[in-house]
Amino acid sequence: MNEKDVAIRLFLEGANCAQAVFLAFAPRCGIDRDTAVRLAAPFGGGVGRQREVCGAVSGMCMAAGLLYGYTDFTDTAAKTEHYRLIQELCDAFRARFGSIVCRDLLGSKQAFTSPEPDPRNEEYYKTRPCARQVGAAAEILADYIEKHPIV
Repeated sequence: MNEKDVAIRLFLEGANCAQAVFLAFAPRCGIDRDTAVRLAAPFGGGVGRQREVCGAVSGMCMAAGLLYGYTDFTDTAAKTEHYRLIQELCDAFRARFGSIVCRDLLGSKQAFTSPEPDPRNEEYYKTRPCARQVGAAAEILADYIEKHPIV
């Protein structure tokens, strides 16, 4: 099963959007399931349900950081290249959906203040674009990896 399908399946099983995308890439990143789930947990719902940067985008960027990130804080060239990659991934997502901001994607005008997640039921999945966006974020990163193999 490819990362796109894994991410969608995980989201439909109850993972938040960031967890679904990040966990789909955990094997490639060399990170165990529990660590991946915990690390991505805060980014669901646009960072703690505040409807900021889409969790699917955050999960995609976290995986890209593990796969292509830099470790030398003083290496300006590596930092520049990594930021270029992240902007490229975000631009690809934005081209499909018009934004990388959760509240824009959900058609909300403001951030949510309640930390309580919405119940995952049939109505939730019918009215949310999130499964498509989770799949797209995973597909965008998988396509990038295919074109830029990790050495």
